Amino acid sequence: MIENSFNRRDFLKVLGWGGTAVALSACGNTSIQDGVETVVSYVELPEYAIPGISVYFNSTCAQCDAGCNITGRLREGRVLKLEGNASSDLNHGKMCGLGQAGVQAHYNPDRVREPLLRNGDKGEAIAWDKALGLINEKLAGVKGEEIAFLTGGVSGHVKVLLNNYLEALGTKNHYSYEAVSPSVVRAANKKAYGVEMPRLRIDKAKVIVSFGADFLGAWVSPVHFAQQYAKFRKANENGRGVLVQIESKMTLTGANADRWIPIRPGTEGIFALGVVNALGSAGLALPADIAAVSKSYDAERVTKDTGVSGEQVTKLAALLKERSPSLVIAGSAAEGYAHGSQNAAAIALLNRVLGNVGKTIEAPASVPFPQVTVSTGNRSAVQALNDSMTNGKVKVLFSLGANPVFTAPSALKFKENLSKVPFKVVFANFLDETALEADLVLPLDSALEDWGTSVPEYMGEASQLNITQPLMEKLHPNTRGMGDILLSLLKQRREKEYKDYEDFYSYLRSAIVKNKSALGGNGEDDDTFWTAALSTGMVHFTSAANSLSAKSSAAGLVLPPPAEEDSAYPLHLIPQVTASMRDGRNANQPWLQESPDPLTTIVWDSWVELHPKTAAKLGIVEGDIVEVTSRSGSIKAQAYLFPGIHPDAVSVPLGYGHVALGRWAKGVGANAFGILDQVVDKETGELALNETRVKISKTGKRVFIVKDEGAVGGSQAGVKIAVRASTDEVELSGEV
Repeated sequence: MIENSFNRRDFLKVLGWGGTAVALSACGNTSIQDGVETVVSYVELPEYAIPGISVYFNSTCAQCDAGCNITGRLREGRVLKLEGNASSDLNHGKMCGLGQAGVQAHYNPDRVREPLLRNGDKGEAIAWDKALGLINEKLAGVKGEEIAFLTGGVSGHVKVLLNNYLEALGTKNHYSYEAVSPSVVRAANKKAYGVEMPRLRIDKAKVIVSFGADFLGAWVSPVHFAQQYAKFRKANENGRGVLVQIESKMTLTGANADRWIPIRPGTEGIFALGVVNALGSAGLALPADIAAVSKSYDAERVTKDTGVSGEQVTKLAALLKERSPSLVIAGSAAEGYAHGSQNAAAIALLNRVLGNVGKTIEAPASVPFPQVTVSTGNRSAVQALNDSMTNGKVKVLFSLGANPVFTAPSALKFKENLSKVPFKVVFANFLDETALEADLVLPLDSALEDWGTSVPEYMGEASQLNITQPLMEKLHPNTRGMGDILLSLLKQRREKEYKDYEDFYSYLRSAIVKNKSALGGNGEDDDTFWTAALSTGMVHFTSAANSLSAKSSAAGLVLPPPAEEDSAYPLHLIPQVTASMRDGRNANQPWLQESPDPLTTIVWDSWVELHPKTAAKLGIVEGDIVEVTSRSGSIKAQAYLFPGIHPDAVSVPLGYGHVALGRWAKGVGANAFGILDQVVDKETGELALNETRVKISKTGKRVFIVKDEGAVGGSQAGVKIAVRASTDEVELSGEV
């Protein structure tokens, strides 16, 4: 039996199931708890491996936050290839290029291989015992409120151990930070539907209207959405689905749309209310609150404010009225302003008016254990941490999966304030910009040699607990998994509670098999259940359906008029989130650097995207090195002329311009994060990514742009590979 001094409630809390309905096995089956059984990690090459014959193991992709399930192909104990796990309800055997590059993250020669202690400007290799002892020493005498832990989005049993460690330290200072985050949309969804991330049934819609949600490129869960989109596109008795994309800068999703509508930056909410108004004029019954707010947004006003013709508004309203159900999505193009929350709220009204809630917007799969659900990150977290560091309130800082020295706006002076923290510990695979500022760097196993669990924020048909397991033996013997590190740190504080777990594997196995009844394994033998879980790479939660509400309201909705012209900084900067680079964490993977951008085909560099008409006014031609200047800083990059951007806007991709991270990231391109102005959404406090105004000037230098589309004229090796037409001959917003 469990000893009285360490009771059942504490045991559940340690395992991550505390405060939930958990059915433990009888005393006779708790062998790990009783110390009868010793469990060790099984990562050595199995005896049944046959030279030249591939074997396959399932795990979880860690290249982004979507949490796709993967299958690794191994030969002679080495990972050769990754593909999607066909058993997954999330990605159904498919995988994106970003996920494929996970092999390069694993084999990358720039990985940190041993603990490093700062010695002047250099790192001195030390033993793990000394590193962990140093942490314990530095924490001595430090108050709980003076300790902070910065992470990216974290879930599963690493999150459980992290929260247990924070509790042991007596602190609640967990800052979850994402440099590129749909936080404003999450908040708007919570108000409109009662959940932050509802299930979007793209496959059920007959019309999709997306306000800048790049769901085929880099938004939330693109592999899952791409498969839904394929079903949406297939002709059925109702005809082929129609996609309308409304945005100021064309995304990959916009390039696939039937109708692409370029809109003046920041006026997405006005356009949405204009469509609501047109629907009412076409005879659709509008709720009283929505009718009152939308009545002033007639075609004339919408045309004046958004730059989109009233005819486009009328045609879209007619399409939505004719073809039901539809689906309207608010994405990053709409949320990235000081009034981003109002934009998202106005867009959500369309789903209410059209009756989409409960049809193409469904309740997400529920997870019965909040302890393992993802702690979604936001950009305001780094602001809060920065304020604490500025005021000298942080004495010890831990950092995992975040690189704010690179991604935080320069106006925060985050690097300068970080230096005020006496002791900084970074858990990392690579020496990125934040790790270089640390006093102690602890090297992590790669995702292909580590144990763990995770819960995706966005899930498909069912809620699931993803399992990460080692696909091969460690490449570097002195790296460790984050779970093992946290377990060691917890033993420093609460040895009695964790003494029976030799390593994170034994803890993880115990945590999962002890609650197998809630994970679909009721009545199964422990070993059988655990083996099946590892074989499939996931387990499903057995839980009741989640609830959804259609409570979006127009009460208090006020949309500001378009931003006034700024003669000093006349252009809107739209930071581009690309499928490969995202926030820059994967920039040291050469496969991604050499993967052509889907729209420009540029490789190995940043670029400044301009509309040809804007470029002509400024006397800029393709390949000119231009300087993009905001009130917060400036960057230089090559100019690329592209008709898929509003003439009032300029775009620069994020993720480039590292000064660290490794040989394939350092010095490649320019860091657009650094020139963002510190403007925030008025409701959520989130950094408004699209609110920065810039000016562009020529530097007098010019380069030949390296791109995959070939030389001028769309030819490669003398063979014409693309037919071009001038922008005067093409109307991109027309229906295809």
